[in-house]
Amino acid sequence: MKHLLTKLSLGLDAQDLSPEFAPFVEKLLHKGYVKLHDNIYKLNSKYRFGSITLANNKTGAYLHAYGEAIKDIFIAQEDLKDAKSGDIVVVQRYIAKKGPPSGKVIEVLGREESYAIGVVIEKDGEKSLVDLRTLHPVGVPLSEDELQAFHVGALYRINNQTNKIDQKLGHIDDPKSDERIVLAQFDKHDEFTQEVLNEVENFQEVDAAKHKDRKDLRALPFCTIDPVTAKDFDDAIYWDGKNSTLYVAIADVSYYVKPFGELDNEAMYRGFSIYLPHRSIPMLPRILSENLCSLKPNVDRLAYVFEIKLDTTRLEVKHSEVYEAIIHSKRRFHYDEVDALFAQKLKASSPQEAEIFIYLKQLKKITDALRKKRLEVGFDFRSEEVSMQLDENTDLVATKIEDSTPSHALIEDCMLLANKEAAKRYERGVFRVHEEPSQSKLQTLYQELSAIGINVEIKESVKETIENIQHQAKERGIQNDVDTLIVRSQMQARYSPVNLGHFGLGFERYTHFTSPIRRYADLTVHRQLKALSKGNKEEESYILRNIEALCLQISTLEREADAVEKEYMQRKYARWALENIGKTFQAKVSATTPELKADLDDTIKGASLHLTHTPNIVLFQKIRVRIENVDLYKAKITASVVEE
Repeated sequence: MKHLLTKLSLGLDAQDLSPEFAPFVEKLLHKGYVKLHDNIYKLNSKYRFGSITLANNKTGAYLHAYGEAIKDIFIAQEDLKDAKSGDIVVVQRYIAKKGPPSGKVIEVLGREESYAIGVVIEKDGEKSLVDLRTLHPVGVPLSEDELQAFHVGALYRINNQTNKIDQKLGHIDDPKSDERIVLAQFDKHDEFTQEVLNEVENFQEVDAAKHKDRKDLRALPFCTIDPVTAKDFDDAIYWDGKNSTLYVAIADVSYYVKPFGELDNEAMYRGFSIYLPHRSIPMLPRILSENLCSLKPNVDRLAYVFEIKLDTTRLEVKHSEVYEAIIHSKRRFHYDEVDALFAQKLKASSPQEAEIFIYLKQLKKITDALRKKRLEVGFDFRSEEVSMQLDENTDLVATKIEDSTPSHALIEDCMLLANKEAAKRYERGVFRVHEEPSQSKLQTLYQELSAIGINVEIKESVKETIENIQHQAKERGIQNDVDTLIVRSQMQARYSPVNLGHFGLGFERYTHFTSPIRRYADLTVHRQLKALSKGNKEEESYILRNIEALCLQISTLEREADAVEKEYMQRKYARWALENIGKTFQAKVSATTPELKADLDDTIKGASLHLTHTPNIVLFQKIRVRIENVDLYKAKITASVVEE
């Protein structure tokens, strides 16, 4: 419902309204909430769709209105009409009222979260079904006999629109229930409908004879460089040193996924692939994501290729073109193999591999120089990414800090180059934007830094100020920690239909082009670039018709995918901590306001700990903690400081 209301807020072409939602939109039209003009459904200007958040001081609530650049609207207690936090509502604005934007609830349309997770608990001898996150009753009407039949700890998915149980998820004591919890909570699923599978079942292996209209690049020694566990290979590269030309070949997903089919609708609904420690939840069926679209070695694959000719002296793009091609990757590398090559520890096993080694070493010099130039205007933030190792029962076994290495940097700068070139080709479409941090966020950052003894000197630009902070942090050996604070102060990167630049990277124009297997944004960019290449303005107009709503939707889906991955890991940490109550571990203070928190920094790393109050604790201080309590429902670990 949220995505539909967002589209209506921005304008929805009548021919894009699915039969499923047509009756609902007709009701909104009849009630005057929306109007139909020139075949476009659009929200009536005196109304807003959005979700309710109750104010902390209980004086009312705020409406987070759907649609870009629309300020939150205050709703007084007497104007709430029984709306609760998380409800999707129609609000009528007060037009002539003085003060900040305000209004009143006209109708409650449903719940913003489609599902809640219920767990059966027992208190004072009585069972109840409560929300897993709040432990408040879920509001599902159940008889006493029904409740008594439930087992304590049993988990259920609750449909928030019907207030009924629609699926049993297992038991809280089962480690495998963690995955079902986080997926159900965000309405994610692995399985594809039969309609989607019917659409892909007729796809066949690539036959070059059927693609004579494509540029044949199969003779070029492309290679892929990915994590050892990767199964979906979005990108392959080749460096032609003689002609100073970089080829970035990207899986041609748009050849297979046609607009507005069942497959496309499902890909748009998912928006992103989700990567859990033990498996992925793909955006596309695995026959595509791990086979036909994946640029596997030693097989023909359809690709969308950027051919970029560089001035290697000035480190600028002299010319680039993008076209449909067919490639035949010659080698699949893991990151650690390429790092070994750069460290002179890997020898070629064949003449073809020797040729690839030569151009990778040449390309590294180019990308190192490009990176150095890029960091003159952009930032190099150091952040630690933790990966988990789980056993067959999905219990946490070990953690590892994933370092960015020379091989990662090489691929990153190749992809950045292609993404920049793609963004040059249109004025309206999908852009990846990152705005400069707000003054309020910067002031909070400066206060946090002052508390740990870093003197912030305000320079002529935000970039110069931050670089000075980084320099001081490096001298004190806390660069990673301070970079974490700086990243927290940044605006969240998002997708936008208009170009607003990318502050973090220091780019005037940027988009996402290089990962269409796992990001719907990139698939949309491919479609638009192909329409532009053909000079097909009608097709481009078709692609851009609801681009504002699409950018909002995929930005939201990106945050949801991140939340699923983070919450799953925290649940695994909580189960591990439950087995280690009373034991002591090393940790590092990660927050002092609004509450004390630390991150575990021992044999197991990265778990977030809520600290019981203790005096004289400062940010980034290394401490020793004792695990005191674990709330498995909320995945919350509480610890006390035993040594500073």
